[in-house]
Amino acid sequence: MAAPGNTCEGARCSAPFLILVWAGLAGAAGVALSAATAHKVDSPALATAANILTLHAAAAVGIFAVALRSMRPKLWGLAAVLMLFAASLFSGEIAFHTFTGNASLRFLAPVGGSGMILSWLLVAVAGLFSARGK
Repeated sequence: MAAPGNTCEGARCSAPFLILVWAGLAGAAGVALSAATAHKVDSPALATAANILTLHAAAAVGIFAVALRSMRPKLWGLAAVLMLFAASLFSGEIAFHTFTGNASLRFLAPVGGSGMILSWLLVAVAGLFSARGK
């Protein structure tokens, strides 16, 4: 992430904005899963997956915004990427299982859940480093 006023070009500078693209897609998927739960599929697990995905997509956008102003943008960016990856894994597995009945990937939901916990802990660590000016 380029510092304000930095005129950097190329993939190195545009890659962080993929976080926003991923967050937008995850948010849209979360809303779509919410709609499916409200209108077609009576599944508390799918409703949870929809809420988790939407919440973490919005959180990643906020984390990205903090990263743009931070002295430690890579740490904040890592938290956002981990959060999106973990939420996508968790929600994707639940949606897959709900819609197909195939439970072969059930192990991915706890992995995603653990990743989300780690991503929030990383947010806390990034906040501590930011508060200390390191």
